[in-house]
Order: sequence, then C-alpha cells, then structure tokens
Amino acid sequence: MNQKLVIGYGNPDRQDDGVAWHVLHALAARLNLPAPDSYEDDFTPNDRLDFIFTLQLTPEMAEQIAPIERVCFVDAHTGSIAVPLQLIPLEGRFQHSPFTHHLTPQSLLSMCQTLSGKTPLAALLSVRAHQFEFERQLSPEAAALVPEAVELILGWLD
Repeated sequence: MNQKLVIGYGNPDRQDDGVAWHVLHALAARLNLPAPDSYEDDFTPNDRLDFIFTLQLTPEMAEQIAPIERVCFVDAHTGSIAVPLQLIPLEGRFQHSPFTHHLTPQSLLSMCQTLSGKTPLAALLSVRAHQFEFERQLSPEAAALVPEAVELILGWLD
C-alpha cells in the first residue's frame, strides 16, 4: 500500500458535485498513471499514489486510511467558502451532521484515531461548484479550476 492517498467524493451525475472525480482523473493523467473511464470503476493500483473515488465517505474507510502517511480529501463546495479553491489541514474531530448519511473527513479521521490510535497527515481541498444539473459534464467555471486543484494537491503531497 502506498503512503499517500487522494480520496475524492461527490456525485458525478450532478454536474459540479462530481468535480472531485475530474480532479482525480486529471491528477492521474498529470502523473502519467492509468485512470478509469468511469467513476464507477476503481483506479488501477500503482506504486506512486493511491486514489479512491466514492459517492460519500463511509465509516469503513477509517480502517483503510489508518496505515496511510498522507491523505488528501477532495470535495465540492457551494460558495460558503470565499475562494474558488481552498486547501486546509485537517485534524480528527467528530462532527455532528444534520444529514444522517453525511460523514465529514474530520469525523472519519476521528474514527481512524479511535480504531488504530493514529491518523494520517490530512488535508481537504474544496473546489467551488456552480451547477448541479443532472449531467456528468462540469460547468465551464468548475472545469477551469481542475488544473489548479491538481497542482495544489501535488504541492501538498510533496
């Protein structure tokens, strides 16, 4: 298992909500690594960087990330963050959510700490989403942020 992992989550069938899938795909291409054609397929394991794309974070992922040294989460935001791209460090902290199906990266890290006694160095990259129609193509505004998002992740991983 690699010591670095990028986890993207969101719904690619709802346009910009799936921007994380596009960021992971572009990141793999930037590193000349294979990437699946569909978000429904897994990334091919490689010896440089692991990728996971999922519709939402789940408690079971705590066990997966426990042995990882660095993990970068990638998700869309809807404008509650003032900047189009924001990369912030994360610490494990359980957070209550008004949505019963929503698990935050901080809560996942907290579960990781509880289960294994350790957590990876972690960050969250939030990418501004603009449109949430029922289609898989990003809005031009969100698509324009993908290359910079890739560079931010690469800088953080190094």
